[in-house]
Amino acid sequence: MEEQDQLAVTVGKNITRLRKLSGMTQLELAEKLNYSDKSISKWEQGNGIPDIRILVRLAELFNVSVDDLVREHNEKPVVPKRERKIRRFIITVLSVGIVWLVAVACFVLIGVVWNAQGEWRGGAWLAFVYAVPASAVVVTVFSSVWHWKWTRVVAVSVLIWTLLACVYLTLWVCRVSDGMWLIFLVGVPLQIMALIYFVWRKKARIKE
Repeated sequence: MEEQDQLAVTVGKNITRLRKLSGMTQLELAEKLNYSDKSISKWEQGNGIPDIRILVRLAELFNVSVDDLVREHNEKPVVPKRERKIRRFIITVLSVGIVWLVAVACFVLIGVVWNAQGEWRGGAWLAFVYAVPASAVVVTVFSSVWHWKWTRVVAVSVLIWTLLACVYLTLWVCRVSDGMWLIFLVGVPLQIMALIYFVWRKKARIKE
């Protein structure tokens, strides 16, 4: 009985720590689990243990294993939600900055290597054009990891259209762009599918 009480306390501490790290209140966590905030409070106080189905759901929400929920480990300092957002924003900006640094390097390299060939030197600016969808990929990845829903929607939309623009401009530089504006029509179904996917995913999570 004493071991079970200790397990309840351990699970409660882990839920509290992970909930705060995720920037959620007890009420927000309760809504995601379709439980009352009183149940969350009871678990966090060590007055009960969630059943295995709820433990699995908690592990998915917090992106940890069930073992992490029931195992004792050293307490990690809880980073305030605002500070965590600022850090994530800075990481994202720096990552995008690296993309543009690579674009500058490619621009310079193309200008040096193809200096004798005017047609390629004139197209060196494409390095900056391709940096836009590359940046969108970086933002999409980080927004998916950190659950920035609307940022992810915007980033995917930017990725679709700028990637098509890259293809068009590349063909234009190569002087084979006649009728290639039609490639932008491909973006219409892609954009619709992306929006449908995000709406469907949001509804699926609500049902869960």
